[in-house]
Amino acid sequence: MKQGAQGSAGTGGAERDADLAVGAVRVPQQMRASDAARARAEANSGVRGEHTHSEVPIPRPVVQRASVRGQILDALRTALVTGELRPGEVYSAPALGERFGVSATPVREAMQQLALEGAVEVVPNRGFRVVERGARELAELAEVRALIEVPVVLRLARSVSVERWAELRPVAEASVRAASSGCRATYAEADRAFHRAVLLLSGNEQLVQTAEDLHRRSQWPLVGGSAARGRADLIADAAEHTALLDALIARDLDVVRGLVGGHFAGGS
Repeated sequence: MKQGAQGSAGTGGAERDADLAVGAVRVPQQMRASDAARARAEANSGVRGEHTHSEVPIPRPVVQRASVRGQILDALRTALVTGELRPGEVYSAPALGERFGVSATPVREAMQQLALEGAVEVVPNRGFRVVERGARELAELAEVRALIEVPVVLRLARSVSVERWAELRPVAEASVRAASSGCRATYAEADRAFHRAVLLLSGNEQLVQTAEDLHRRSQWPLVGGSAARGRADLIADAAEHTALLDALIARDLDVVRGLVGGHFAGGS
């Protein structure tokens, strides 16, 4: 979709919460009395030097923690969309870590993920440079996305039930509300959510992941911010979501074809 979201990644609750890792330990189910007795007996035999092949395995607790790295990655992605991380600029992990109130390690790990996605490039002994992108790259991304998504949507338009399409109404309406806020970061997320919800109906997880990666890259700003979208542009873009959903529910394939083709032609 079109460039999304105006907001600050490093301010307010995001910064305060960035250094919190919430842990949850799943405690193993208590052994039955008979199992416990057998375990004690086998443990005693082990003390006497006897060997047994019927030892009861003791489950290890599974520790689950919310990832500080994931929170920082989300914040950095938002900063990319809003242009707060400016194309061509070099940012060091320690400096960003100080800004977010965390150590440099999770920032560095998040930046390395962004490097894999093509958003930044490593500058030895300095940090990470935000990749400079031009209008040609944006047009190429739109073309590739159209080649992937348009045929899928047209196929789904013929096979998915009206009831399934109607279930996507809240997702489309959420994108309209996000656009009305004028916040590019908020709209970028809602924009991807709508496209993801449509493509998930294909049942092809690889297609969904590939399309989302291309979509996310298309939302990064161009050099000089020349492609920055205003509130009116976001609202117009989101309106295409609801119009497309209306056409899918009505099974009007001609309108569907025109909408999906125009959507990507406009850089959505």
